[in-house]
Amino acid sequence: MDILPVDSEHSAVFQALNGEKRENVSKLIITASGGSFRDKTRQELKHVTVKEALNHPNWNMGNKLTIDSATMFNKGLEVIEAHWLYDMDYEDIDVVIHRESIVHSLVEYIDGSMIAQLGAPDMRIPIQYALTYPDRSNITFSEPFSLAKIGTLHFEEVDYDRFRALKLAYNAGKIGGTMPTVFKCGE
Repeated sequence: MDILPVDSEHSAVFQALNGEKRENVSKLIITASGGSFRDKTRQELKHVTVKEALNHPNWNMGNKLTIDSATMFNKGLEVIEAHWLYDMDYEDIDVVIHRESIVHSLVEYIDGSMIAQLGAPDMRIPIQYALTYPDRSNITFSEPFSLAKIGTLHFEEVDYDRFRALKLAYNAGKIGGTMPTVFKCGE
């Protein structure tokens, strides 16, 4: 029995793995928008408000998840989930900043090729996919998707000193046991 993920990143991985041999997978790449504070300096972060934290640039996902996104705490949980859902070592799960939130995740294969799942930043789409799997519904929630209108997609490395919660999640996951539950650094 398959677990059908409803989170956009894990749904994207599930779709990119569909029909592929697991032994050919070399890496999972989970994308992150960087949240509402992705462009603020450390100095600017000292004076942010809750209202600013709740102003996510791409997603409408509720207060708690929006706050977690600002620190990438949510992405840390997604890394731990990916480890368990897809039986991947933490060293083989990467996170990249992707400002547009169009590429939801990628799977890299041993031949160097990557399969990505792209779509509008709308949680209704992966939820619908899980509910209708293995079929796809023709119900759409947004305007037709146009790569030409989007024009450019950006990717950048995560600064783990800036987003310490993500680093803590990797550490907790690697320690294992109940450590991911307490989400505490073991250093």
